[in-house]
Amino acid sequence: MTTATLMTCLFVFVLASFVGFEVINKVPPTLHTPLMSGANAISGIAVLGAILVSGAVGWNISIVLGLIAVVLATVNVVGGFLVTDRMLLMFKK
Repeated sequence: MTTATLMTCLFVFVLASFVGFEVINKVPPTLHTPLMSGANAISGIAVLGAILVSGAVGWNISIVLGLIAVVLATVNVVGGFLVTDRMLLMFKK
């Protein structure tokens, strides 16, 4: 991976982080739980992408970042399903 490619990837990551923070920050607090439960499918796609990135042969920075992405995206998916389950249990009698 060249330096230019790494800088481009880091720039896209930082820009996406800021945009994501601003979008989520504008959501009213009453909609955070349904929004999170709906985003589980997107997080599942992130898990698959991270597995593909971290599946290369040899150790380099992209494999380490891919492994971190797999762990964090998996935590996000599991946490989202747990919150959704708790939310649905509130509606059972």
